[in-house]
Amino acid sequence: MTSLEWIVTDSDINQQEWQDERNWVTWFGIYSSRRDTRLWVPKRMPALGWTINFGHPRGPITFWSILAMLTLALLFAITAI
Repeated sequence: MTSLEWIVTDSDINQQEWQDERNWVTWFGIYSSRRDTRLWVPKRMPALGWTINFGHPRGPITFWSILAMLTLALLFAITAI
């Protein structure tokens, strides 16, 4: 490989997309990038955990599935009392 060759990997693209401020809705911590191949990405402050990439094809489905499961668990807990 010569010094002029540059191989861009998915990891490189993912990191560039994650660092791009345009992919973040800062007041909600929502991340959306169609170029980033990851479904789960670290939050802007990685110590705070992970968030869903809404630009990923399965991102919105994952979000709504988690929300539905939490709602059903809450309804089950309320009716079981």
